Parts: sequence; structure tokens; C-alpha cells
Amino acid sequence: MDMSEMDMSKAGRSGIFLKVQIAHLAPRFGTLVLMLVALLAAVVVNAETYSSNPHKSLEEKITAALNAGGSAPIKVQEVKKTPAEGLLEVTLDNGLVLYATEAGDHFVVGDLYAIRKEGLVNLAEEKRELDRVAQIDGVALDQMIVFTPEGETRDYITVFTDVTCFYCQKLHKEVADLNGRGIEVRYLAFPRGGPDSEGALKLSTAWCADNPQKTLTQMKAGVALPLADCDSSPVAAQYQLGSAMGVRGTPAIVTSSGQMIPGYKPAAELAAVLGLQ
Repeated sequence: MDMSEMDMSKAGRSGIFLKVQIAHLAPRFGTLVLMLVALLAAVVVNAETYSSNPHKSLEEKITAALNAGGSAPIKVQEVKKTPAEGLLEVTLDNGLVLYATEAGDHFVVGDLYAIRKEGLVNLAEEKRELDRVAQIDGVALDQMIVFTPEGETRDYITVFTDVTCFYCQKLHKEVADLNGRGIEVRYLAFPRGGPDSEGALKLSTAWCADNPQKTLTQMKAGVALPLADCDSSPVAAQYQLGSAMGVRGTPAIVTSSGQMIPGYKPAAELAAVLGLQ
């Protein structure tokens, strides 16, 4: 085989080295030694392949089990150790998290808790909070409708909202109170009827307006405005983001640390959640 056709990965280079040794040994030691060295080469290549992914066997076993029903293919996205000895965190490409034994013979679906001096700690929720922060950080601030305090911004919340939602309207009436407490309010669109609904068009009207803050406030107050859409409307993308994050209704409030608060909370309670007294 031409050298240019060989796999030049680390495993490949190890195999090449052993093949060269085989060529030198062949005239002196015969077929038996050649077979043993060839077997050793295969073991080295296989070991290096698996050392780069120590959970390969588990991934293959979990993937095969989950796809046995013949439904849409599911793949393992990531495998990580947990604080629980012998238990691994397995994240699937659809976002679901499993906890599996190292051999991959057993797994459970649900939250993993740690028992600590301060009480029970939901490790699964801690991961979800980190994921939410990363997902929201992926949205540019200029794609949101933001209400910023006039003074110091002490913290912020991100709110998935819909203009026709009663509790979204109720929360919006407290934006001035939240701003007064130093809390910035960042809105993302989540039309409860879906991206093709009239609610989505109303949200696009606000997002596409010359003054989005004023337009959103008017629409949440029930002011009838001409509906409009634009090519730059982020409503559909933000709806998909909310769905991927598990938003099922509005308002859905996400704190700066990633905590999800489903539904309405008064300004004073939100400030307490954020540790702002």
C-alpha cells in the first residue's frame, strides 16, 4: 500500500511502525512471529481507538437499545462522569439525559440528586440551568426587546412572552417596578399558537417596529395596531428556541443563572429570587 493512502492518525502511525518491523523480521523469524506481531499491531490500533473514546462501548450499547423499536434514529451526543460512583450522564441528540451504569446494561430517565449537608441538590437541574444560559447567550441582544433600568443594572431576566397572554400583560405592567429594582427585562417571542399563528404576526409587528418597546407595550395594553411582518423578524427562531428549552406556556422567565420560572411572579418575588432585596 502506498504511504499516502495510509491513515496518518496516531493509531495509524503505530500500525505503520509495526508493519515496518514486520518487514525486517520476516526473513529471520518466519511466519509465526509475523502473525504474532500482526496481532499486536491490531491490538495497539484498537486500544488507541478506544482510548480516544473510553465510552464507545457504552454509546454503542445505548444507541442500539434505543433504536431497536425502529423509530426516528437517536444518537448519543455526550457521555460524562457524575459525582455518583459507577453512574454516567448520557446526553442524547434530542436533549434527553439518561443516567447509565458504566457497562451500559442499565439506565434510568429522571433527575439525579446529591445528598449534601445543605440538603438535596438536583444535579440534573444544575445541568439544565447551564444549558439554558448557553442557549440564551446564543441570541444577540439586538434580537430581543429589552427594557433597561435608567440607573444601575444589577441583574436581568429573560422572558418568553406572547402579547395575547393575560399573565404576560400583567407582568409587563411591572416592568417599571423591575427596572426600578435594577432588573433588566429581556423579551423573547413565544407565540403560543405557533410560528404561523396570528399571535406570531402580532409579535412580529412589535419586533419589526421602529420603536419595539413602545409597540410591544401598546399591544400588551390592547391597543389595535396594523399588523406587519419583516424579513428580519426573529419570532420563528425564538419560538423554536423556547420549544427546545422546554417552554410550554407564557410567561416563561429565565434568570441570569439559568433558573426557569414557569408563569407569572410579582416584581418583589422576582427580586427575591435574584437575591436583590
